[in-house]
Amino acid sequence: MTLSFRTLSFKLGILPSMLVASLALGACQNSTSTNEKEKTEHAKAVDNKVMASDADETTDEPITDNKSAEQAMISTLSDHRWTLISVMGNESQPLNELAAVKDEVRLSFNQYQGQNTLNYSVGCNTISANYQLQGSVLSVDDSMSTKMLCADLNAAENSLIELMEGDSQIVVTKNDASQEEQAVLTQLTNEETTLVWEGQLTDQAKYNNKGETVFWAVNAKKTSCNDTTSEMCLQVKPITYDNQGIKSSEGQWAPFAGVIDGYQPDGKHDEVLRIQRYALDADTNTAANDNRLEAPSEAYAYVLDAVIESSVAE
Repeated sequence: MTLSFRTLSFKLGILPSMLVASLALGACQNSTSTNEKEKTEHAKAVDNKVMASDADETTDEPITDNKSAEQAMISTLSDHRWTLISVMGNESQPLNELAAVKDEVRLSFNQYQGQNTLNYSVGCNTISANYQLQGSVLSVDDSMSTKMLCADLNAAENSLIELMEGDSQIVVTKNDASQEEQAVLTQLTNEETTLVWEGQLTDQAKYNNKGETVFWAVNAKKTSCNDTTSEMCLQVKPITYDNQGIKSSEGQWAPFAGVIDGYQPDGKHDEVLRIQRYALDADTNTAANDNRLEAPSEAYAYVLDAVIESSVAE
């Protein structure tokens, strides 16, 4: 009897310990299950975040490419000065008022104070507006204009303003038929009028640097280029103006064997020219407003900006 009681006591003593161990094991299993669940959910969250990040990167790439394409187009537009070569209405009929003066119709794209601007003219007023480019869609804001009266050009000017404002589709192509670096801009307006412009590279784009402004006097009479040849050259001298536009100094007359692009001397007038000078070699060092006559002249390209004085030679 005593043995049975002890055996029973022993068994009863073991039961609580086994119950505690069972509960602890269950809690441990639940804890492990919870930890595994948390790890799984965390891994899913990380995967989702990575997928979302990849999706964002995939979405951003075309936008970056579009911006690059637009910037390239804007650069191409601003690197040229455009002249109208044809204009056709929506029924392939020419707009006579514009077609009659197309050689005088000009268009240029610029950047001013962080904004894209364009200027255009039919040979009378200068008309300006801000523009935006999204893909191939050119959007032109309302225009501002100078107020000169040009009776013969009013109809053409009003027609061009109406065509330019608003949205239009544009495309730029290379003019393969040209020997020079030219481009063709085709513009289709919302009214289905097609404007075709021919672009000539600006001097700044052509020479890949910003020109320096210099002033030269040009004598109507040419002079010998040097003592060993009978070739005749322009006779020029540099002129300097102060901040008020008053002539402050003059250099010495010297022969100039180069070419001033855009200038045609007539041999009858003494003239003062405002010239844009472009260094042809990136290593050429020039100081701003330095009017000295360089030798050799091949180090620079000279482009006529304006004739600011002209008088009949004595």
